[in-house]
Amino acid sequence: MTLSASTGQAVDLRVQPVGEILDRVKQSLQVRLLPDTVVRKRRSVGVRTARDTWVRIERRLLDKIPDQGWNGTEGASRLEGIAQPEWHGCVVWRDTDAAAMWRADETELLPGAPVGSAILSEAPELPDDWWEALNASLDSLAAQSTTRVATPDTVTIAQAVVTESIRSVFSGNFDTAVEQWLPAHADLNWANMTAPTFSLFDWEDWGNAPLGLDAASLWASSLAVPALADRVRHERQADFESRDGKLMTLFACSKILGPYAHPEDPRLEHARCMVEQVIQELQAG
Repeated sequence: MTLSASTGQAVDLRVQPVGEILDRVKQSLQVRLLPDTVVRKRRSVGVRTARDTWVRIERRLLDKIPDQGWNGTEGASRLEGIAQPEWHGCVVWRDTDAAAMWRADETELLPGAPVGSAILSEAPELPDDWWEALNASLDSLAAQSTTRVATPDTVTIAQAVVTESIRSVFSGNFDTAVEQWLPAHADLNWANMTAPTFSLFDWEDWGNAPLGLDAASLWASSLAVPALADRVRHERQADFESRDGKLMTLFACSKILGPYAHPEDPRLEHARCMVEQVIQELQAG
C-alpha cells in the first residue's frame, strides 16, 4: 500500500492521499470506518469506527523504529493504575515502495475531547479532580517496570542525547548525568489528554526516560500561559525539584531556544528566565 509520494523520507499525512491506507485498515480490522470523522495530522491519521472505537494510523520510517519494536500502545495496555483508552488490536505492514512501516491501533473511544493543541495559547478550565487523576496516572506509570526505552519525537532517548541537547544550547559548569530512569509517556502535551474526564492517550513513544521528562514536557507546552505553566510546576513539584527534573527542564527548553527557535514563539522569554534559574541551581549543587 503506497502513497503518491512514497519515499524513504517522512511524508505529511495532512496533504497526502490516504484512501488506500484507510481501505487496507478497514479490511484488516474488519470494521467500517466513518469518513466524516477522519482527523489528519502530520504523522498520523485517526478515524472513528461503526463499532464505537477509534483507529489511529501512523507511518514511521524504518530508521525511526528501535530494536524494541514499535508497539507502544499495545505495550501500554498492560500498565496498571493509568487512565487510558482500552486497546483492542492492531494491524502492521511494510510499505512496499519505501523504507517505512504502517501501524493501525484500535482502541476504545476517548471519554472526552483533547484538552487542546500540543501548545496552548489560553488556559483550559480543569477541575482539581482532573489534576488529581493526572498525578495518579503519572505516579503509577513511574512506579512500574519496563525494558522499553522512551522515544520522544521518535528519537530513542539516552544519556548522550540528553547531554548533546543541553550542551548544544546552554553553557555552564554543571553535570548533565541523569541519575534516575523511570517509565514515562514521553509525549505528554495538551493534545494527548482529555477533559473534563482525564485520559492519557497516544502511547507510541513511552518507555524508560529521565525522571521529570513528562513534567518538563507538559510545562514547556504550557509556557505561553504562565499561570498554567506554574500550575504544572506546582502539581509536579517533586519532579521539578529533583536534579533530573532540572536537567529535563533544560532538555525541554533546548527545543524552544535551540537553533530552530521561532522569534515570535510566546514561550521564549519564560523559557530563558527558567533556564537561567535552573542553571544557577545546578551549579550550586
